[in-house]
Amino acid sequence: MNQAEVAKLMSQLKVAIRPRHRNLKNIDGPEGRLDKLRKTVTALIKHERIELNYQRADEARGYAERLISDAIRYGDCHKPTMEMADYWLTEKQLVHKLFKVLAPRFEEYKVSATRMYKATKEYPGWYRKRTVLELRGNPYPSLVQNLYQNRNLLHNVLLDEARKDFRKEKYAEIAAQIGGTMETHSSHWNNQISTLAFYFILHIYPNHFITKYMPE
Repeated sequence: MNQAEVAKLMSQLKVAIRPRHRNLKNIDGPEGRLDKLRKTVTALIKHERIELNYQRADEARGYAERLISDAIRYGDCHKPTMEMADYWLTEKQLVHKLFKVLAPRFEEYKVSATRMYKATKEYPGWYRKRTVLELRGNPYPSLVQNLYQNRNLLHNVLLDEARKDFRKEKYAEIAAQIGGTMETHSSHWNNQISTLAFYFILHIYPNHFITKYMPE
């Protein structure tokens, strides 16, 4: 038995679990509270993506993670695990999905089996924190936009080429401005040098310059 197989013998929840249960009030007392959590876990296993209040989703997430972790660790031949699955899943056909579909899917996962996203608030109405609870690998479209996989779409390719052309034009304008400035400075220095040379020649050969270039 290698180290990877030893790690599978331990149920490791990869989500933060509160040290105390949330105060989810229910008119039926603790039994009604557990019934509501059972319905939430059942709906998550069945639909793989649900939207509900944040407090109930955060509480039910831990039970769903533990249920999937035990299904991976023990399998469907372990009596306590089967009893736990029978208790939490109110729809009994989902027990087969838990052991034959979800357990093989998450067997090699290094992260949690569930994800939570903030959802929009209900307006107008009573303020409640809403969230989306889902299983990883679900068949629905992703809630997070992945821009890295869209680079080869036609409109993105055209936008990239337009950006390249725009940069080339800007670089050409900057290069022309720099070249014009250098040319202006160069002509200015040439004029200065010519003037200095003229006064130098006039100082050394005044008579020759007057007789040759000045009119009589």
